[in-house]
Parts: sequence; C-alpha cells; structure tokens
Amino acid sequence: MKNSWLPLAVTLAIQALVSMALLTLPVMAPVVSEAVGVSATYVGLYVSLVYVGAMIASLSSGAAVAHYGAIRVSQIGLLICALGLSLCALPSLPLMVAGALLIGLGYGPATPASSHLLARTTSADNMSLVFSLKQTGVPLGGVMAGAVLPGLMLLTNWQVALLVVASACVVCAALSQFLRRPMDADRDPSQPVRLSNLAQPIRLILRVPALRLLALCSFLFALTQLSLVTYLVSYLYEGLTYGLVAAGFTLSVTQTAGVVGRVFWGWISDRFLGARRMLVLLGALMALSSLSTAMLSVDSPVWLVWLVLTLFGASAIGWNGVYLAEVARQAPAGQASLATGGTLSVTFLGVVLGPPLFGAVCGLFDSYRAGYASLALPTLVCSMLLMRRRSAQHFG
Repeated sequence: MKNSWLPLAVTLAIQALVSMALLTLPVMAPVVSEAVGVSATYVGLYVSLVYVGAMIASLSSGAAVAHYGAIRVSQIGLLICALGLSLCALPSLPLMVAGALLIGLGYGPATPASSHLLARTTSADNMSLVFSLKQTGVPLGGVMAGAVLPGLMLLTNWQVALLVVASACVVCAALSQFLRRPMDADRDPSQPVRLSNLAQPIRLILRVPALRLLALCSFLFALTQLSLVTYLVSYLYEGLTYGLVAAGFTLSVTQTAGVVGRVFWGWISDRFLGARRMLVLLGALMALSSLSTAMLSVDSPVWLVWLVLTLFGASAIGWNGVYLAEVARQAPAGQASLATGGTLSVTFLGVVLGPPLFGAVCGLFDSYRAGYASLALPTLVCSMLLMRRRSAQHFG
C-alpha cells in the first residue's frame, strides 16, 4: 500500500465529517443560545467539554487501533459523533453536556487512527504533504459547517441541521466497511485494550525530547486555533454587525484558507524550510493576524476583513499537518498512533483551556477584540521556543 492515495482519501473524508460534527453547534451558537436561554459566550465551555472527551479518546486510541484496526476505530468514532449530535438536538442543557462529551469521544480517535494508516503507506519524503492533505479535513469540515448549516437552519431549524450532520456520520461509517478488511489487515486482536493503556502515550512523549517540545507547542497553537473558530461567528455577528449567513460564510472563507494553508505549508516544509522553521514562521503569522483581527471594526471593508481572516485561518488552522507529520517522524517505529495520541492529548488540553479562557477575557473586557488580542502572546512564545531548538537531529 506504499504511496497509495486511497488511505489518504478515506482518512480525509472521516476527518472532515468528525470536524463538521464538532463545529456544528458553535456555528449555530447565536441561534441555539437563544433557544436554550444562555449566552453565546458559553459555547467555549461546550467546546471544552468536547475536547475533554477527545483527550480521553486520544489516549486510548493507540491500543484500540492496534487491537481493532484503524478503520474500525474510525467507524466507531463516527457513530459516537452521530449519537452526540442527536442528543444536542434536544434543547436540554444536561443532554447537550452529554452530547458534547460523546462528540469528543468520537472525534478523538480520528487523527491517531489516520496517522497509523498514513505512517505505513506514505514515503518519508512526502510525509508533511500527505499528512497536511489529510489534515485539510479539519478546516474542510468547518467550511461545510459554515457554508451549509446557516442556510439549512433558515430552511428548517437548528435541530434538523444537527440531525442531518449526524446522518452523514452514519453514512460515512457504513461506507467505510468496504475498506475495513484490506486496511485493517495489520491489526492484532491479541493486543490488550485496558485502562492502564491510557498512560502509555504520555510516557512515550515524556521520554522523547522532540515529542515533548512538539506537544507543548501544539498546546499553544491549539489554544489559538479553537478560540478563532469557536468565537468567529459570534464576533462577526455581535461585534461587526454581520448577518448570521454572512458571518457563517466568512467562517468558511477562514476555514478554506486553512485548507489551502495546510497543503501549502506541508509542501514548503518538505521541499524548503523543514518542520521547525515552518512552525516558527506559522507562530509569527498567528501573532500578527490575531492582533490584526482585534483591530477590525464595524467600518472595516469586507475585503480587509477577509484578508486578515485569510491570513489568520491559513496559519492558525494550517499548522497541524506539518506538526503531525513531524510527530510521526519522531515516533519510534510502529508507534505513530501511540505518539500521536499522546501529543494530541496535550493539544486537546490547549483546546479545553483555550476557549473558556478566551471567553473569560471577552467577558472581563466586554469585547471580543480583547480576546483576539490576547492570542498574540502564546503564539509568539511558541515561535520563540521553536527558534531556540536549533538541533537538526530533532527537526528537519
């Protein structure tokens, strides 16, 4: 299967759908918050709950992939996402909390499972590009959410929109069954799946210095990425007086920039800069674009808003492929899914803490601009940490 594009196509589709599942409710936050009777700023807590579930799932994914196979684990994740979305369609806060946790449990295994497949089917000189192409599924899911859901809500209602996304997850899981036998041929049912496996990924990243640094930087980048996509529609709707459809479309523009950015950064990383320099550059771009976003106003022309958010999306959403490819490179042989699960647990911690902290800053200053301005510091710190790591043996 070396150099086969089929594993890439399959993992891309799965990644896009679980990403759309995660972002479905945040895109609809202004409408859903009115229906439930809470402030739209609480969407940050919802996203945090999702990623609590994702952290748990990512830590257990390495052992689960080894036992059941990457496709089977991905199918289970899709079905769990569908169940979580169905619970969120009921206007009850306790059920939405349960739904958020389930969506996270379904979202978490997608990346470790795909890393396992791609690490054994991709040549080393194309690793960053292929992983970046696969990771375009994350912003692609955001593009679909921002472009489809606002219009779907106008035609029906927000509950139906949630159930449509849930149905798409079920269909994808069913179609994946045709690929299960060939792609899960390396699974080992004798490998145990137990609670003690949760500590294995953490022990691995603590043992390998390159993985430790990558995990730390992913924490800071993820904090920025999820704050951007979680609050952007609300910022445009409430702060810049955009309509809901226009705000959703602008989110799609930002996510599309992330799709293009992931492919472009992966190509640049493989051919010219290497992973470390590429990540340093992306951190600097995030710092610049977060400050620029904070400076937007009601009078800012649409072309300027799109320009700033295109840069923000390309950097803050586009870093993941280069990062995941480097994690796979630095992982011991045959342990790509284990290393990915371990580093992603730290990544998801940034996601869990990021949106609530962002929401708290916005609430403290009564301004989304203050929240976006505050993102410049962590991304700048991340860039500086990567610049200090000059040893070529750890970063290409």
